[in-house]
Amino acid sequence: MKMEVTNEIDSRIMMGLRTLEKGEDDFSRLARVYRELVQIQMDAKSKARVIRPGLSEHVARERQREGIPLLLFEDFHPDWNQVQAVLNQVVDRAAADTDVPGETNDALRALGSDPVLLRQAAETWYRGLPLNRLPLTRPVDVELLTSVLGATLKPFLSAYAALLLPDVEQESWRRNVCPVCGGKPDFTSLKEGGTRWLFCSRCDAEWLFSRMECPCCGTQDQEALAFFTSEEEPGLYRLYVCEKCRTYIKGIDSRLSDADVLLPLERVRTLDLDRQAQENGYSPGWTTREFPAEEETERRAS
Repeated sequence: MKMEVTNEIDSRIMMGLRTLEKGEDDFSRLARVYRELVQIQMDAKSKARVIRPGLSEHVARERQREGIPLLLFEDFHPDWNQVQAVLNQVVDRAAADTDVPGETNDALRALGSDPVLLRQAAETWYRGLPLNRLPLTRPVDVELLTSVLGATLKPFLSAYAALLLPDVEQESWRRNVCPVCGGKPDFTSLKEGGTRWLFCSRCDAEWLFSRMECPCCGTQDQEALAFFTSEEEPGLYRLYVCEKCRTYIKGIDSRLSDADVLLPLERVRTLDLDRQAQENGYSPGWTTREFPAEEETERRAS
C-alpha cells in the first residue's frame, strides 16, 4: 500500500474516532482513550524501521502449506529503541486515565528502560507463553501487561503485515490464526461474493476464512454456531457466537455499508456488542490463545 493511501486511511480513522468522542458518557471516554492510543500507534508505524525477513519464495510457500505464519519471532527485528519509546508512551497513556497503581506504572516503565527484559517480554508475549514468569521489579497484572505489550508491538507488527501480506496465498491458508504473525482474529467481515475475512488482533492483517467455522475452536458443527445482528442497524453488525467453546467474535457485513469499512474504527463502534456478549457468558475468542505452539511451528519450519 502506498504511503499516501495509508495516510489517507489513517486520517479517516482518526476523524471517525473524534466523531465518536462527542458526548459525556462512558462510550465517548473510551473512544477518546482508544483514539489517543491509535494516534501513538499510527505515529510509530509511520516511523517504524523494520527489516523484511529473508524468506525465499519456496520457504514462504512451505510455511503456508504447513500452517506456519510468515513472521516467527526469530524474523521479528524492529528498532528496539523505537519499541522502548512506544512502550513508555503507552504506559503514560494508561496512567493518565486509569486507576492503575503507581507502583505498577513504575514496573512497566522499568520494563521500558531495560532493553534485554523488554525483548524477553516481547518474545514471551509473541509466543503466547506465561508472562507471570518475567523477572519484573514488581508483580504486574497479567491482563494489563498483555494489553500494554500488545499495544506497544502493534505498530511494528502492522508494518511487517504491510510487507508480508501480499505474499500470502489466501485461498490455501484459510486457518484461524493470522498468516503473518499467528495472532487470533478479533473482528470478521463479509465482502462481495459472500466471502468471509478475519482481522488480526495483533497486526491488523486480513485473511480469507470459511463462513461456516468457529474462528476460535474450529468447529464446523452448525448446531453450535449462531450469530445475532444489532437492533440499531439490522444486518450490518453481527455478533458470532460458538456454543462449543463459548466464545464470540464481532463482525460487519461490508456489503450493507454505504461507506468504505475501516475495521480499526469498527472495533470501537461495536463496543456495545462486546458488552452484550460478555453479559451472556461468552468470552472474546482472540484472548484464548495468542500464538499456536511456536516451539512446534519453529521445529517444523527449520
